[in-house]
Amino acid sequence: MESSFIQSYWSLLPPLLAIVLAVFTRRVLLSLGLGIILAALLLQHFSVTGAVQLVLSSALALFWSDNAVNEWNVNILTFLLLLGCIISMLSRIGATLAFAEWAQTRIKNRRQAKLMTGLLVFVFFIDDYFHSLSVGTICRPVTDRFNISRAKLAYLLDSTAAPVCVLMPVSSWGAYIIALVGGILVSHGITEHSALGGFLMMGSMNYYAIFTLIMVLLVIRGGWDLGAMARHEEAALKGSLFDSSKGAPPGVEDSSEQVGRVIDLLLAIATLTLVTVVGLLLTGAHALKQEGLEFSLLGALEHTNVGRSLVFGGVAGALVCVFGMVQQGVSLAHWRQTLTTGVKGMLPAIYILLFAWLIAGLISQLQTGQYLASLVQHSLPLFLLPAVLFLLAGMMAFATGTSWGTFGIMLPIAADMTMAIDAQLLLPAMSAVMAGAVFGDHCSPISDTTILSSTGAACHHMDHVLTQLPYALSIAVVSLIGYVALGYSSSVLLGLLAATLAFILVLVFWHWQQRRAA
Repeated sequence: MESSFIQSYWSLLPPLLAIVLAVFTRRVLLSLGLGIILAALLLQHFSVTGAVQLVLSSALALFWSDNAVNEWNVNILTFLLLLGCIISMLSRIGATLAFAEWAQTRIKNRRQAKLMTGLLVFVFFIDDYFHSLSVGTICRPVTDRFNISRAKLAYLLDSTAAPVCVLMPVSSWGAYIIALVGGILVSHGITEHSALGGFLMMGSMNYYAIFTLIMVLLVIRGGWDLGAMARHEEAALKGSLFDSSKGAPPGVEDSSEQVGRVIDLLLAIATLTLVTVVGLLLTGAHALKQEGLEFSLLGALEHTNVGRSLVFGGVAGALVCVFGMVQQGVSLAHWRQTLTTGVKGMLPAIYILLFAWLIAGLISQLQTGQYLASLVQHSLPLFLLPAVLFLLAGMMAFATGTSWGTFGIMLPIAADMTMAIDAQLLLPAMSAVMAGAVFGDHCSPISDTTILSSTGAACHHMDHVLTQLPYALSIAVVSLIGYVALGYSSSVLLGLLAATLAFILVLVFWHWQQRRAA
């Protein structure tokens, strides 16, 4: 029997409970656990036995479902463990320390260290998971040397990863969205736009992604430490990269007893990157061949197996590190200690990720996203539709912790609504959904990309969430004004102009706030 709590306001309670508790208690696992228990109780009409059975079966489904291994989850967890071992081995052979010393001779100040972190997204843009973990590994020793807070590093990772990936057609995000858009265009008989052309036009109206990247450039330039970020930066400048009273963040500390070489780190990361990219293309090409389709770059990325490709890259990068360990003659005891340290360093992130996946699955069964989507069906002025879809997609991604899930639910709904009312608003409405999904994902403590960004930066998870929030909310206000103007005028240029003016006003407000606090 279907639960009466499905697709009702009750379905909002589990994610809200988890999020509110995480913010106020800073105990993420406890908060997610209580959210999971509440969701299971709602689905089982408060039957304790039924709820326990549901949680256990859902936990098992994270690893084994439909009589087969849950390949995506297992591959992501395997990649995290491999990356932890890679970081630990690079630390053991002194490569991490050598890179930090090498970079310090070429990177002369904090601005250049932040600039390096921001620009590396254009090397690792193929996938947001890949970017956050790999760039965090590379840049953390450098940002530590220049006393840049871990919270600032996590912000730079998170606020460049998804916004760049969602704008790039040649990325895992781009391929997924292009596939969704292509299906929508076909279902509505639209021929004046190709899937790729529609995606590129939507990118020009994705105000959240555009202005988030502009904000990142201002943060790199310096002087824009909003809200709690200012406290973390002040502490970092005094030599404290995180508040020790809250516990050290997950990560692998430097245990090197060797004089390392920069080339060891560069070779390991380059191998990881190259093999991952090749894996993306090969797994995509294999899928195309199985479906009898001709090879194309976008087609391969649309059909690729991201998780499997990350594991291929992780194994290749780990083998390079193993070779470095063998060259240095690391003792058997140190081998065991190094690998154990690498695995332990990733366990906090893995625990949070498992709990986040578990609550996301239960929230999906409660149909929280569908309930939020139904709220927009009520009558509202037509010109407000893009703005309302932006907010709704943001709420959905915030509550469910997934931007991809929000894309899958909200893009078809946005298309159906606009085609029934005004076909000219189709692309603006879908671009608003894309922007809102990234915004909600940036704000949500249960988002996997937020979790992995804090992991890549070795930052306390809630420190990252709370320090990124003022930036995300500020750009959301900018985006909202842009979408109101876009819906009213049906002009991309006027929408962008309104968003730009709003962005300037937001900067003025924060400058005034900083002067008051000084």
